[in-house]
Amino acid sequence: MAIQPDTSAYCEWESAYLRFETPEQEVRKFIARLRRLDAANWPKNATVLELFCGRGNGLIALDRLGFTRVRGIDLSPRLLALHQRRGRCAVGDCRQLPIESLSTDFAIVHGGLHHLPILPDDLRLTVAEVRRILKPGGLFAVVEPWPTPFLDFVHRIGSSAVIRRMSRRMDALMTMIEHERETYERWLAQPDGIVAILTSAFEPIRMEQRWGKLLFVGRRI
Repeated sequence: MAIQPDTSAYCEWESAYLRFETPEQEVRKFIARLRRLDAANWPKNATVLELFCGRGNGLIALDRLGFTRVRGIDLSPRLLALHQRRGRCAVGDCRQLPIESLSTDFAIVHGGLHHLPILPDDLRLTVAEVRRILKPGGLFAVVEPWPTPFLDFVHRIGSSAVIRRMSRRMDALMTMIEHERETYERWLAQPDGIVAILTSAFEPIRMEQRWGKLLFVGRRI
């Protein structure tokens, strides 16, 4: 999912990501998110792209919801190799998508935009690329970390060495944050600018900011 997959820091991040939850836990989480985004009611024969798809569990979640034309893009060949159906995943950069214009009905990001190294420029590039590939009326669904009181609480709890020793998941989460801290904190510091970029390209039809997450669904303008 990270934007620079060949660094040693990324390898440590990737290892923590794989420890954080099992594939089945991640699939169930993604299904719950997709339902909250109303994706379960999208046409099942629609073309769906997941950006930052990682090991492909978001694609499996879409399979289980009945979608038949799904594909994913990620920068990490190592993570993509973990997906059981590798043929529908491709190595690619979200800032320059290897996808035809006006070819996609829905695009989804489950926590990848906050890895973009240069804000706001990289976000503008990514949003422009998503808008380019979406058909008129297509939807862009985003789930990202967000500065809320709940996220502050998680950070405080995670700073405890005792808690990290007791909880493998908390240790994995904090390890990921440590190795992406620069981009992570830059993302959390610019909520108004991020929302402005998203809403300048997509008409918001759903936006929630709670429990440490931004949930955004926008229609291609």
